Amino acid sequence: SDSTTTPMDQTTPHTSQPATAATILVVDDDPLLVNLCRTLLKSQGFTILEAEGSSEALKICAKHEGRIDVLLTDLVLSPPGFQLASSSNEFPHVHGHELAMRIAASRKDLRVLLMSANPDKELASHGIKRGTLPFLQKPFERADLIQQIHDVLQNPPPMLNLNQGKAASDVDWFG
Repeated sequence: SDSTTTPMDQTTPHTSQPATAATILVVDDDPLLVNLCRTLLKSQGFTILEAEGSSEALKICAKHEGRIDVLLTDLVLSPPGFQLASSSNEFPHVHGHELAMRIAASRKDLRVLLMSANPDKELASHGIKRGTLPFLQKPFERADLIQQIHDVLQNPPPMLNLNQGKAASDVDWFG
């Protein structure tokens, strides 16, 4: 008899959490802002995962076995070093909106909250219509962050248009 096990056989049950303990992935290239969000949101009972860039966030999403309820990400994420987004780089550096699209492709129940210090300019430069996704302007007050997270959790996950002619992982860098 064949006694080899597959990775599917080795899954462990998720630890039970109260339904209110949502998991939030905080992504920003400013470690002070990541720390601030962690402190404020943990004080409200949320479970926090954190990343200082999109590449790190993609790795966390690939490895984290539990739920990720909300992606709280800066729209503009400056790269730690220049990286091309390509099919050969599983964890490329991308801006916050593309990060949301990539994560939502594998986590259908993901909710997204974008942050930016200059929303009108940055939303337009990324081709995002204001009002498409929930948005938090930096700097923000503690109460605004907590209220926005609660609002995002009250609504169903957004229907991100993942099928706009190409897969989320296809990026036209090569002309």
